[in-house]
Amino acid sequence: MLEVAEVGNKVGKAEFKEAVPQLRVDMINAQYDLRDADFPVVIWIAGDDRIAANEMVNRLNEWMDARYINTRVFLDPTQEEDERPQLWRLWRALPAKGRTAIFVGGLMRAAAMRADGEIGEPQFSKWLNHIAAMQAQLVADGALVLKFFLHTPAKKQRKKLREAEKDPESGWLIDQRDWAALKKQGQILPIAERILRETSGPGAPWTIVESTNERYRDLTVARTILSAIQARMEQKAAPGPSLAESVFGEVEGQATVLSGVDLTQALDKADYRRQLAKQQATLHRLSIEARKKGVGTVLAFEGWDAGGKGGVIRRITGALEAGDYRVIPVAAPTEEERKYHYMWRFWRDVPSAGKVVIFDRTWYGRVLVERIEGFAEPAAWQRAYDEINDFEAQLAERGFYVAKFWLHVSQEEQLARFEARENTPYKQHKITDEDYRNREKWDDYVTAIDQMVLRTTSDDAQWHVIPANNKYFARIATLKAINKGLKRVLGET
Repeated sequence: MLEVAEVGNKVGKAEFKEAVPQLRVDMINAQYDLRDADFPVVIWIAGDDRIAANEMVNRLNEWMDARYINTRVFLDPTQEEDERPQLWRLWRALPAKGRTAIFVGGLMRAAAMRADGEIGEPQFSKWLNHIAAMQAQLVADGALVLKFFLHTPAKKQRKKLREAEKDPESGWLIDQRDWAALKKQGQILPIAERILRETSGPGAPWTIVESTNERYRDLTVARTILSAIQARMEQKAAPGPSLAESVFGEVEGQATVLSGVDLTQALDKADYRRQLAKQQATLHRLSIEARKKGVGTVLAFEGWDAGGKGGVIRRITGALEAGDYRVIPVAAPTEEERKYHYMWRFWRDVPSAGKVVIFDRTWYGRVLVERIEGFAEPAAWQRAYDEINDFEAQLAERGFYVAKFWLHVSQEEQLARFEARENTPYKQHKITDEDYRNREKWDDYVTAIDQMVLRTTSDDAQWHVIPANNKYFARIATLKAINKGLKRVLGET
């Protein structure tokens, strides 16, 4: 989840300097308008970089009117707090309607305590459930809940700490806590990611903010807060879930998961054939072993129209024995399927132990085409992230190998493939007017894809974004990813 957010977003000094004055005016005006509103704002700042969190909180207090902000840092519980339920201090710190509270910390400490064994699994799970329930209550009561996890890769944190220690103006900020936290980050981050997934519900999602570049971090958090407050103030009816979600990932010009994909990667035909034989032989062996051990496999394929899903899937099935797999082509739900929860039809096709099911289009249609085309209400597609995560988690817990693939091509390559299909008689059925119409919403899809990958990536159900401008490369890259994942699940690595 956190690694996929490391896409190198930056904001230059000139851009930052130009943006800040008006942003500060707008934030102050929004805050003053908020004084007469019938809802409070809760802003939670957490992350794996203590310095970044402190800087972000200070920045918010600088850019907004601190008189109307209650900043609360959650460190070790006091004796008074320790004598009461864990969430007592959170409830006590909640802001009144028309006011704003900034909550700092808590998340990484809980993750560290779980990593050290200070909190057992039953207690930890209950804490997560209570946090989720509290959030739901606040949102239902009208609170605007905005949560930010500030992520800085360990390598860059280490460099920043060394530089800060040498700086006489900032060295005093650094102490052994920072180095100790960095040393244990490998143990703690997987637990932190679990917290993010399990406490990211409708109306209170976590927004992961890449924090290597301070200017990008500050502008992203501030703009998200401003947009959410302004949008909420404009609402006439009762609040719906997650106004923050509607603006997350839409800061103009920012990098995305797809923008970091190298589409120039390619294989020539001879190399492709050699690698194909090797990877298919490996997949065949692993599939037999999975069948013997009762390990089911679910492969989910999404991608741009004409992205090459069919060709990739055929190379996978070519390595499997006919009785071991099924390919499920997913289209718009039928009238019968629409009578059920949208996940019902996918549950029907979960494979038995040792078998393989390949979905050509998937349950992610809810957060892609249904979201963009308006077929699903905002509350429905926002809720879907958690429903999807739960579905995939249940598969993984049962011992399935679950992998998800997005086949990424450029707009130019897609257009070339459309035109080739139109000129090839046996491929003309693949191209429709809707394919061309979808191209007009490319940028909307990029935003949706970015959020989809960030919100639904886990160790047991990973997203693989495959460069697919070159079909040979895409096929081999996908086979390699599947073989690597199966080896892990089968205990061969």
